[in-house]
Amino acid sequence: MSTHHFPVAIIGGGLGGLTAARVLQVSGIESAIFELESSAAARTQGGMLDIHEENGQAALHAAGLHDEFVEIVHEGGQAMRLLGPDGTVHVSAEDDGSGDRPEVDRGDLRDLLLNSLPDGTIHWGRMATGARALGDGRHEVSFSDGSAITTDLLIGADGAWSRVRPLVSDARPAYTGISFVETDLFEADTRHPRSAAVVGGGFFICLGDERGFLAHRESDGSLHVYTALKVDEGWLDTVDFTDHTAAKAAVLARFEGWDEGLRGLVADAETMAPRRIHALPVGHRWDRVPGVTLLGDAAHLMSPFAGEGANLAMFDGAELAGAIAAHRGDAEAALAVYEAALFQRSEAAAAESAANLETMFGEQGLAQMAAFFGTGPAAR
Repeated sequence: MSTHHFPVAIIGGGLGGLTAARVLQVSGIESAIFELESSAAARTQGGMLDIHEENGQAALHAAGLHDEFVEIVHEGGQAMRLLGPDGTVHVSAEDDGSGDRPEVDRGDLRDLLLNSLPDGTIHWGRMATGARALGDGRHEVSFSDGSAITTDLLIGADGAWSRVRPLVSDARPAYTGISFVETDLFEADTRHPRSAAVVGGGFFICLGDERGFLAHRESDGSLHVYTALKVDEGWLDTVDFTDHTAAKAAVLARFEGWDEGLRGLVADAETMAPRRIHALPVGHRWDRVPGVTLLGDAAHLMSPFAGEGANLAMFDGAELAGAIAAHRGDAEAALAVYEAALFQRSEAAAAESAANLETMFGEQGLAQMAAFFGTGPAAR
């Protein structure tokens, strides 16, 4: 088995890993990304992301890509609706263009970052199976195809179930108590006009009875819906998601008595995919380990209810690359500076995400969220 050496190796080609590689490139530092997917087109990178001015957009500025980012913003995507189980609209806000969290298609954002990197930066079809220390801050990473690499600086950007994380931490993600069933309704305005009217032009939330729907109007006119359920960790295993009729019935049984327009987000769905929501402990951190660090979900996996996952991953990547560039020749100084700030910001975001989960799927979730958005009795 031949083993190639790379000075900087990034495991994982998601938004965080791509941002790190881009900012390193801007700083004149080469890196290599090892990504498990076979190519850039291996799967659809669907879903809308709201990119926050203070972190996600700051990362794009550091990457020299903010102007190009503005070109892919989904106009109208910052509109928002909050409904109750009976279909009553509690909050409705249009996108007037003044918000600081514009929506973009995840696939478009990924393409922007991918296309900014030199050919050969990404090594496709390389699924990491393990990593081990070699001493003096060097590490070896092995892959499922039998190959291996060594590196002077190993960056784990490989997500929730990171193969790099065990080098620095024994922590593993735990089930949060919430499961999603993701559905898509394509060409919504023409094929699913009722659902299109319910969701509106941007982000949509419906809460009640410790469950609900979260949805986005996609840039291609489709609706992407997350049906959220507070269920035991094993509940999804009781549903056969290869049988859409049976799966829809099982999910809809959890929404008996809800408005039919809301139930249609499941009943009329054209795709279905189950997903458990996991999180690392709030305040996850580790002692400094020479030659290795983490970013994004590998470092601070949290539930999506603060909208910070992608934003923090990109910001992590930009901050890490910036620290490496500022401390050329002293990787340990760079990693120490990066991690000190990483732990502080990720703990705050993870705490917010965990608190929002409890609020949204608590007994008073609808009233509390209406108050949060500036309406309802608690806001007056």
